[in-house]
Amino acid sequence: MDKQIGKKKFLDLFPELVDELVEVLKENGMPADAISWFKRNLDYNTPGGKLNRGLSVVDTYALLKNYKSYDDFSAVEYKKAAILGWCIELLQAYFLVADDMMDQSITRRGQPCWYKVDGVKEIAINDAFMLEGAIYILLKKYFRSDSYYVDLLDLFHEVTFQTEMGQLLDLITAPEDHVDLSKFTLEKHSFIVIYKTAFYSFYLPVALAMYMAGINDEKDLKQARDVLIPLGEYFQIQDDYLDCFGKPEDIGKIGTDIQDNKCSWVINTALKVCTPEQRALLDENYGRKDAEKEKTCKELFSELKIDSLYHEYEEGIAKKLEQQITEIDESRGFKGEVLTAFFKKIYKRSK
Repeated sequence: MDKQIGKKKFLDLFPELVDELVEVLKENGMPADAISWFKRNLDYNTPGGKLNRGLSVVDTYALLKNYKSYDDFSAVEYKKAAILGWCIELLQAYFLVADDMMDQSITRRGQPCWYKVDGVKEIAINDAFMLEGAIYILLKKYFRSDSYYVDLLDLFHEVTFQTEMGQLLDLITAPEDHVDLSKFTLEKHSFIVIYKTAFYSFYLPVALAMYMAGINDEKDLKQARDVLIPLGEYFQIQDDYLDCFGKPEDIGKIGTDIQDNKCSWVINTALKVCTPEQRALLDENYGRKDAEKEKTCKELFSELKIDSLYHEYEEGIAKKLEQQITEIDESRGFKGEVLTAFFKKIYKRSK
């Protein structure tokens, strides 16, 4: 299916959903200035990203139904799949608005973070809650009469809590203003990225599409989860690697993980293989807002051959995931093709 057509079709639905969400405020007697604020919150924070998670719901549903183009969808069917996609984008917006306040970030998606916009400040906390609440308004309106409605609610609640657990461990393990590398381990890194990223970015879009397509056997959900969670971990490890070793012109940004004291795969792998002398250098230089100290860390990572260790990891996880996909049981309607599509998007990416 044409990606550009798919993205435009997906984006074209958003204003309609905003109008429906705004109507709920009107029905509750909210004054015009509060309605205007909520609409601005939705428009500013929800549709500005790549939309990969939301679009993945539609694409996965199409694969499960053997659809070759968007013309194969009925109007109602497309709208419901796209609404589930927009619910993930609302969840993403909720996480990001809150995360930017916790990290005291300055920009997001090329514009000021929401709490940095004139007049917003701490109101952004409530705005984050309202973005999350919007998910359940849409689910109730469009899916309440469907047999899988409770499954959708359970899934969103479960994945939200899983993501918040990952965020908690990240925050207490690697605060930007206090460097303590003794708190870092590869095991903690794995938990953080699986819970903070993999569940909502990889498993959630596929599981939503599966429920809508009538594929709800726990064995099928487990088949999807058993590939998508390690695939999501691999994706984040790629991000960590590219932040340190990627070229800014390729990845579209200047890496900041070293200066920001991130509990990344790179530093955790370095801690596992370094000598006591090298560890002392990392303790002295990692997580400091200093370009020279960052350079020292990068030179040490090169000395430790972290680049080679990453490529060994990548080849190992790729072989394992490809093997798992070939063993998928498709007898109940689930398709390994769904997982292959995700894998191909990620394998050996450079940005």
